[in-house]
Amino acid sequence: MKLRIASFKTPKLLKQIKFVVLLPLLVVLSCERDDICAAVTPTTPRLLVQFFDVSDQETLKSATRLTVYGEGLVTDESGNPIEPETSSSATLAFNSNEDGIELPLIIGTEGELTTTRYIFERDTNFRLDSDDTTQSNIDIVEITYIPQFEYVSRACGFKSIFTELRVEIIDDGNTWIEAVNFPGTTLNNITVENENATHVHLFH
Repeated sequence: MKLRIASFKTPKLLKQIKFVVLLPLLVVLSCERDDICAAVTPTTPRLLVQFFDVSDQETLKSATRLTVYGEGLVTDESGNPIEPETSSSATLAFNSNEDGIELPLIIGTEGELTTTRYIFERDTNFRLDSDDTTQSNIDIVEITYIPQFEYVSRACGFKSIFTELRVEIIDDGNTWIEAVNFPGTTLNNITVENENATHVHLFH
C-alpha cells in the first residue's frame, strides 16, 4: 500500500497572499487627497497692477501716499460711504507709497458682464492734515470683465478666471492716472487666469 503525501501548490498560494496584501495598499496609494486643498493650488487670481512713470514708461514710479479701497466699502456706522481715516480690512493700501497693488475682483455671475470699481487716492496725507489749501486726488478705476468658472478639484472646488477684461479711468477733469496699458499686448481686452505676471500698468 502506497502512502500519498499531500502536496501544497505553493506558487498559487503565494500569489493569492500577495494579492490580498497588495490590493489595499494599491487602493490607498491611488486615492486622491480630496479632503485637503493645497496652499499652492491655483485659485481665483487677483488683478496685479503696477505703477510706471508716464514720461519714462519702462521705469517703475511709486504712487505717493496712496490709499486704495473698493467703491462703497468704507462706511460709517450707518452704512454710508465715507473716506477712510485709518487703515482697515476694507483698505488695500492706506497713505503709503506703493509701486503696485493686488486687486480682488467681484466674481459675479458666470458668463455675465461684471464691474468692479476701486478708489485710488493719491496724496492721502493732504486730506488728513489740517492744511485746507492742499488736498488729495481721487481717481476711480473701473474694471469690467466676464467671469468664467473652472473646476480645480473636489477639495478646492471651482476657481474663476476673468475674460474680456477692460480697465478705464473715470474722467473727472483732474485724473492723476494718465494712461493704462496691458503688458505684452496693445489690446484693452485680455484674460486674467493666474498671478504669474503683472496684468495692468498704470502711468502717472
